Amino acid sequence: MTESVTNWAGNITFAAGEPHRPRSLDALRDLVAGSARVRVLGSGHSFNGIAEPGEDGVLLSLGALPPGIDVDTTARTVRVGGGVRYAELAREVHRHGLALANMASLPHISVAGSVATGTHGSGVGNGPLASSVRAVDLVTADGSAVTLARGDERFGGAVTSLGALGVVTALTLDLEPAFEVEQYVFTELPLEGLDAAVFEAVMSAAYSVSLFTDWRAPGFGQVWVKRRTDQPLPDFPWALPATEKMHPVPGMPAVNCTEQFGVPGPWHERLPHFRAEFTPSSGAELQSEYLLPRGSAIGVLRALDAVRENVAPVLRTCEVRTVAADDQWLGPAYGRDTVAVHFTWVEDTRTVLPVVTRVEEALAPFGARPHWGKVFTTPAAELRARYPRLHDFRALVRDLDPAGTFTNVFVRDVLGD
Repeated sequence: MTESVTNWAGNITFAAGEPHRPRSLDALRDLVAGSARVRVLGSGHSFNGIAEPGEDGVLLSLGALPPGIDVDTTARTVRVGGGVRYAELAREVHRHGLALANMASLPHISVAGSVATGTHGSGVGNGPLASSVRAVDLVTADGSAVTLARGDERFGGAVTSLGALGVVTALTLDLEPAFEVEQYVFTELPLEGLDAAVFEAVMSAAYSVSLFTDWRAPGFGQVWVKRRTDQPLPDFPWALPATEKMHPVPGMPAVNCTEQFGVPGPWHERLPHFRAEFTPSSGAELQSEYLLPRGSAIGVLRALDAVRENVAPVLRTCEVRTVAADDQWLGPAYGRDTVAVHFTWVEDTRTVLPVVTRVEEALAPFGARPHWGKVFTTPAAELRARYPRLHDFRALVRDLDPAGTFTNVFVRDVLGD
């Protein structure tokens, strides 16, 4: 009997059952070459069927492979294995006096899975996590090793690839000199009076800024401001300084959040919202996220305010961030500076899905692109229309995986093939 295997949130049960866990690159190549259908399960932090190979396919985990974190201090790069998570990568990079430009709010997610789905942090000048990738090493369907790097005309489809090109065995990332960050939390930023100029000023006040609301009132209960200590101390007149340590979800204990009140610390201990020592044991939540043109941010926020009576009853928290444009063909921030609106929902698929659809209806005029790893109900045909380089990605998939070994139901919907 096949053992039941779920994602981190528990809302997806994989028909393929227990993942295969090869212990060497040769074993991985043999497994892939001998399989008709393969999908890779990273850290399990996706909330939809993107990793599902189907009951006749192979669900693959890279967690048993040697981790492989090789830092080149001269070139300021790191080559990292496909099964490595950000927390362990960050510690090793920092040990060499170097840093990643940005991190997501949770450091426990896999590097390869994060960049493949368009995951990001925050900051008007910070691109998605895929922006730091300079080369991707793949095992393709016949077991061959292929590297796609910057300068290759195919590289625009290589990083945020939805796992459709092959198994990512390693990534090479850009690094920079290590830096320190101070984190400040402010409270009660009203939506009233927040126009485009003020929004830009708020989100540009520091290296990384996040707004949080539960949409029970028109405004933001928390603003998290992360300042690099090598950059000016921001003036933040729009909200009040917090008087106690805070968690993004109202009412949750803040003990597992990264240090606040301006205490300086290494980049990897401040850019995420949550401490690496705190490992989530389960995900009693669902998540959705939509990336939209940053110039439409005020219209987006007012559209969401208009449906907050639908949203608030099933919402734990909503985070608003900014992301600089990137050039990955399937990147949700492709070709446009972006405002990202993230929803952490209660763990109730039946009641959440109609609200997700309502949110998508409200955001449709702005060309919302959902995060590839989250819950969304946007029809595939509408999604395809929002990616001008989709035809190039289709051609790349046909070139590297002509038999569709790495294509599942989710990917077929995206490609429209």
